[in-house]
Parts: sequence; C-alpha cells; structure tokens
Amino acid sequence: MPAYDDSRFSPPAPVVHSTLRCPQTGETQTDIPMLIDSGADVTLLPKTVVDSLRLESSDTKYQLRAFDGELSISEAVRASFWF
Repeated sequence: MPAYDDSRFSPPAPVVHSTLRCPQTGETQTDIPMLIDSGADVTLLPKTVVDSLRLESSDTKYQLRAFDGELSISEAVRASFWF
C-alpha cells in the first residue's frame, strides 16, 4: 500500500517515489514524488524534472482541464520511469 501524502494534498493522496531516466542520455533522477491516479489517461511529470533531464518532446500535446475548469496544454515527452 503506498503512503498517503498529507503535506501536499488535501485530502491526503497516494504517492510513490519514482526514478525517471532519459532514454537518449541515460541520465536519471531519483526520489521523485508522483501522485497515483488510477483513473488518469496520462502520467504528468514535474516540469523541473523534465527540464533537468532534458527529456525529448514528442509532437503529441494534451489539453488538460483543472478542477476549477481552467484549460492548459502539456507536451508529451519520452522517458522511462519505475518505482
């Protein structure tokens, strides 16, 4: 059972700490907290991690809708991750 994070989420939410790897360079970053959302269509990664690993963007973009209805666009990237 994953740990629930009550310091960043209200109500507390299940979070795992994962490792991300850039397939092009092999560079990794560890201990990245990721929210478990079993109903999600895609996995969102922290932009700071995407930027620091210089993950390659694909041509795919996703339109996201926040709980307050605000729309934003997110680019897909290529990465490997595990926990």
